[in-house]
Amino acid sequence: MWAMKTRDTTEETVTLARVTGETGGDLVLRRVGAHYEIYSNGVFLMDTRDGTSEREMVRASLGALPPGRSLARVLIGGLGVGFSAREALNHPRVATVDVVELEPHVIDWHDGELGEAADRVHLDPRCRVYNADIVDWLEETAGAARPPRYDAVCLDTDNGPDWTVTEGNGRLYEAQGLEWLTRLLAPGGVLSFWSANAVPAFEELLRGRFASVEVVEVPVARGVPDTVYLASAPYRVSARTCSG
Repeated sequence: MWAMKTRDTTEETVTLARVTGETGGDLVLRRVGAHYEIYSNGVFLMDTRDGTSEREMVRASLGALPPGRSLARVLIGGLGVGFSAREALNHPRVATVDVVELEPHVIDWHDGELGEAADRVHLDPRCRVYNADIVDWLEETAGAARPPRYDAVCLDTDNGPDWTVTEGNGRLYEAQGLEWLTRLLAPGGVLSFWSANAVPAFEELLRGRFASVEVVEVPVARGVPDTVYLASAPYRVSARTCSG
């Protein structure tokens, strides 16, 4: 998850890696005390201190599936520090988890110390990690003649619809992105989005396309609550081949 959070600056800080990210910025992995942090161009992006809201996103999505649904397939947008994927893999209703992560360095860091945070989720035989831009991956996958279907699709890619990691990610929260995502939902499936704040315009867009929309607020130590949007029962699934 790419959310900014506060941290204790009195802890010992060690820079473990400094590389150029896919977006062209300076991507840094640091260990601060017993925890890990990732920065881009000096901006604090994510850490391993909590993860309550991204875990809640996964739990709420799976909890909203039809009664009796098992052997669920889960798609997660964003590997991050691995909390979302680990929550899904630990859930008794889940059989497989696919993760799409833009940064190859983030994936590589899970082979090292960062992997300790989520018990090296990428090595779990039930988990497949795709190194790809989530927007490009969705467009291609949803446009296939027979796209894969997921029981739960959890997007933990940005800080939310109005605070994206890259400009192109804005398409995830527009009509075209929702069409791609809907094509990947299995019957009775649930689509969820993580956001650092409530975005009423996005909620309105969801309500115009899904019969069931739930907004879950997750309290944080400081500031406004994190927000999880759950959407299911799309009004229609386009039969057209999706394209940009």
